[in-house]
Amino acid sequence: MEDEEGDQKTRRVVFVTVGTTCFDALVRAVDSQNVKQELFAKGYTHLIIQMGRGSYVPNKSEGDGSLAVDYFTFSSSIADHLRSASLVISHAGSGSIFESLRLGKPLLVVVNEDLMDNHQSELAEELANRKHLYCASPQTILQTIADMDLNSLLPYSPGDATPVAKHINRFLGFPED
Repeated sequence: MEDEEGDQKTRRVVFVTVGTTCFDALVRAVDSQNVKQELFAKGYTHLIIQMGRGSYVPNKSEGDGSLAVDYFTFSSSIADHLRSASLVISHAGSGSIFESLRLGKPLLVVVNEDLMDNHQSELAEELANRKHLYCASPQTILQTIADMDLNSLLPYSPGDATPVAKHINRFLGFPED
């Protein structure tokens, strides 16, 4: 057993979040033996799954010679999990996407193809085209993880909304400061 300091140096966490939704297909996909083996082969040591309203319960494991797996349903804040993650695997919710990108975390967004009129997939695909993240479906997540090169991702720099806000304020008649 390594001491705490040594453990922190080698700990590489994959944090999976589905937000407040039910996205059992994503949870089931990351809990598959093939995906866990691929993550472990890429040097990750821990898999923490925020499973939301889903009914599929992942298999916990201690990580003896493989990926350590733990899960929870909800947390008052996932910020700490995001900050400590070496890789974030997220549903396509804009809040989760932009929070991960703001923190500079490598991100794999998994689109829930069961949602009707899925505008979230458009956002994820556009950001993937711009090389800010990887995008997959539950069916393609294994291949995407196997093929991804996190060093090829480009940092995301949010735009400055100040000019737009000033224009709206002027239009609404608010005084400029």
